[in-house]
Amino acid sequence: MIRKIIHIDEDKCNGCGLCAEACHEGAIDIVDGKAKLMRENFCDGFGDCLPNCPTGAITFEEREAPAYDEAAVKAAQAKKAEEKKMEHVHEGGCPGSRMMQFKTEQEDREEQPANVSRVSRLGQWPCQIKLLPTEAPFYDGAKLLIAADCTAYAYANMHEDFMKGKITLIGCPKLDAVDYTEKLTDIIRNNDIKSVTIVRMEVPCCGGLQRAAENALRNSGKFIPWQVVTISRDGRILD
Repeated sequence: MIRKIIHIDEDKCNGCGLCAEACHEGAIDIVDGKAKLMRENFCDGFGDCLPNCPTGAITFEEREAPAYDEAAVKAAQAKKAEEKKMEHVHEGGCPGSRMMQFKTEQEDREEQPANVSRVSRLGQWPCQIKLLPTEAPFYDGAKLLIAADCTAYAYANMHEDFMKGKITLIGCPKLDAVDYTEKLTDIIRNNDIKSVTIVRMEVPCCGGLQRAAENALRNSGKFIPWQVVTISRDGRILD
């Protein structure tokens, strides 16, 4: 039958998962980092997922599709609810890519007491560039830290020296096999960003992250203070 159904543009999708959470019928899954309409007969065509998409990847279209199967949806929902009851509390379930903003009790302190365990300075979730939305409340007035994911392991004091007071974006252009330029451009252009700090490793593949950030700063049309810090493989700041 020809009916209204959602269409997901995978080129625009950032895999944040907000549409899957908003789809009460369970028609959408995240597969290989992209949202996919996996069960067409679960899609009722009302589009609850549309306003939750931060990149505008979801639209309506009219095409040949199986009819909406309300009975199958209710059966799947009942099964999911039952499975959730059976889960142990400690197994909980990953929060996935749901946006969160954190505030630690010692966030505003310059120094942490020596007898107090170190606290995380991660200011938001998610932090992977591929998963982050291009617009979110935590970007408002933010200082961005764009860091290669290896830097947190190589540099011992990453949280206090670089992450504290910043919104952290991490990635690896070699492992992700993607150019972050467009995503970073949208984040910088569409939000009130106060500064950008790029922290990379000395290895050549990290040049891709630095180039993407520098291109994004240029493409945004904004004049924002920025700096690049390079970490050696043995954990020293080189510049």
